[in-house]
Amino acid sequence: MTFAALKMPALGTPALLALGLYATFAVLFLVVIPAALMYFLKARWNVAGSVERLIFYGLILVFFPGCLVLSPFLNFRPKRREI
Repeated sequence: MTFAALKMPALGTPALLALGLYATFAVLFLVVIPAALMYFLKARWNVAGSVERLIFYGLILVFFPGCLVLSPFLNFRPKRREI
């Protein structure tokens, strides 16, 4: 059997639509929403109330895989002080 005989069938429109939606939701779940959540947490961490902090913890639980994906690239440590 030659390589030319191993043709892949063409994907139809519903399959391409499903793959596109799957990729879109994956990028939203793993990159976009966790990045927005992390920057929002950085801005509100010291002034958040108890209910808001509970919501933060719930969102981190839901988007934990995306936070793990982004964690090597984010640095929220305080800037070095000059003494």
